[in-house]
Amino acid sequence: MSQQRNSAVCDRLREEAADGELFEQAKEYAVSYMCQILDQPVFPGPGAIDGLDVFREPLPVHSGDPYEILGRLHHYGSPATVAQTGGRYFGFVNGGIIPVSLAAKWLSDAWDQNAALSIMSPVVSVLEEVCENWLVDLFHLPKGTAAGFVGGSSTAMLCGLTAGRNHLLEQLGYDVSKKGLFGAPEIRVIVGAGAHSSVFKALAILGLGSERIVKIPEDDQGRMVAAALPELDSRTLLIVQAGNVNTGSFDDFQTICPKARAAGAWVHVDGAFGLWAAASARLNCLTKGVESASSWSLDAHKTLNAPYDNGIIMCSNRETLTKALHMAGSYIIYSDHRDGMLYTPDMSRRARAVELWAALKSLGRNGVSELVDDLHDKAVYFGEQLKQHHFVIHNEIAFNQVLVSTGNPDITAKTLKNIQASGICWGGGATWRNDPVIRISVCSYRTTYEDIDRSVAAFVLARKIATDRR
Repeated sequence: MSQQRNSAVCDRLREEAADGELFEQAKEYAVSYMCQILDQPVFPGPGAIDGLDVFREPLPVHSGDPYEILGRLHHYGSPATVAQTGGRYFGFVNGGIIPVSLAAKWLSDAWDQNAALSIMSPVVSVLEEVCENWLVDLFHLPKGTAAGFVGGSSTAMLCGLTAGRNHLLEQLGYDVSKKGLFGAPEIRVIVGAGAHSSVFKALAILGLGSERIVKIPEDDQGRMVAAALPELDSRTLLIVQAGNVNTGSFDDFQTICPKARAAGAWVHVDGAFGLWAAASARLNCLTKGVESASSWSLDAHKTLNAPYDNGIIMCSNRETLTKALHMAGSYIIYSDHRDGMLYTPDMSRRARAVELWAALKSLGRNGVSELVDDLHDKAVYFGEQLKQHHFVIHNEIAFNQVLVSTGNPDITAKTLKNIQASGICWGGGATWRNDPVIRISVCSYRTTYEDIDRSVAAFVLARKIATDRR
């Protein structure tokens, strides 16, 4: 028998791992937070933010007490959170958390599985495979479409555009993975003028800089003007969007996608929150033709209300995606089962598919459709109520976005600040046609019509204060 002594710190950690009371305390804090979130200010007040100074200290020399550490997080951290899992947070496209999906995340956090390879986690391999099949079916995409599970749609976008760039160059007889971009044939990148900033970030990372991008004019709702597209060919990387970040509008996929694919172009759909419209029996008219694209990026933590971080890249050509993201090593053990790292830039990564599977299993096809419809209906109601109080609505509410102003740029900017400081609700700011606007994203299942009525009243009061102080 070994006479070596274990490290004291490792002995302590083993004792803590077996301490069920510590995890019961964590559960108590979490449940307390979820129960009070509906009454908590949507954005933390100055006192709560000042309280965060308790975390600013030099790295301790000695080990800390786990109960004190957990207590500090709850007592000082919880009040300083943004209540985005409540019903009155409209600032960004942030969903709530479906209860069973959150519970599944807690369980999978205890599992702490590495989702890289099937041999590392058979259960995650199977759940990724199931989620892939369900998503392909839900969005009516071509059979065999591959899905990779990443942190967010920005990373998913990067994966899709990498696959597209490499595919186009390969068709021209150039292997970019071997030769690099120096000396590569030129390809053309086409985007709408209203494309999301993450599109340009991904293109810059990929070496497809801003000077080579062709921007297509947008209409009054931020949709790409299909008639303004130049002649497309097999050197073209075309990026369209399902859900403009400001207006929520959708590009004309029925016209654009088949035409582009027929020309041999690669079409990527930025569908961060809007692609979920394809799962709605009532709203899937917005995504007609999207199945003809080559790749799609989206988030489950937005419209689906899965926990953060749950991005998804989908690609109609499985081999192209895996070839773009493949890595090899003598220690890597690929199998005949799904090895998730083939579809993502990461090797080591958390088991996101667990809570995604739980969300989809909880809702089912009809539930996803009903959730999407509910968010849309409440966005329409929000806009109608604001219009009745003489706010200006700048968009046709196609999905879940409402773009609003007071009609006066200065008053709009001040109204937004007052809303954000109110604690009642929280909206985001944006610029639309060179003027400030307030951007409302209805994304959480927790939002009720009563929440909207209360928020509208906060908008009215915020405008009154802004006007009186003018």
